[in-house]
Amino acid sequence: MKRHFSMLRDFQLADWFTLVNAFCGTGAVFAAMRFLQEGERGFLLFGMALIPLAFVFDALDGRVARWRQSASTLGRELDSLADVISFGVAPAALAYACGMQGGWDWLVLSYFVCCGVGRLARYNVTAEAIAGDADKVPYFEGTPIPTSLALVVVLAVAAHVGAIGPAVWGGVWQLGPWQLHPLVLLFALSGSLMISKTLRIPKP
Repeated sequence: MKRHFSMLRDFQLADWFTLVNAFCGTGAVFAAMRFLQEGERGFLLFGMALIPLAFVFDALDGRVARWRQSASTLGRELDSLADVISFGVAPAALAYACGMQGGWDWLVLSYFVCCGVGRLARYNVTAEAIAGDADKVPYFEGTPIPTSLALVVVLAVAAHVGAIGPAVWGGVWQLGPWQLHPLVLLFALSGSLMISKTLRIPKP
């Protein structure tokens, strides 16, 4: 027990913002599951609202770390793990709850999450090399995983107007033994942009 509390004492203020990010993402996953259990759209919309909140805390943790000059390897790893939950797993779970439940949808959503994991791992490995003698990384290789917030906004609009389930935008295609909802291809595009090595985005 003492060792657990000792670990918590090692956390910097910025790390707690990161953990709130992860908390919001986990809450979004549970909200998606609750919607599937009870069919109450309010749960789905609540889960979607947690992702912008996670985005805010994801932005704040970096600012707080720079302000307190407390950036660390632990903080970077925590940030990546939290981002996988909030901007990888949670958007995929929300998309599934919105009706993208065909076999091809599963593959695309899994691809999206794996792209996010790979992109964050690559960033952690290459960040120091890219930064060189500078204090911070000057650019992102591929789109940052928090850009999946845009996908959640699309889902939120669809949920608000009732375009989920059988009424999901784009309908459904039967391709061989499995179904594909064309809307899920936005997740395929997002994942592919995240792992791109040719796309470079200046880091603010």
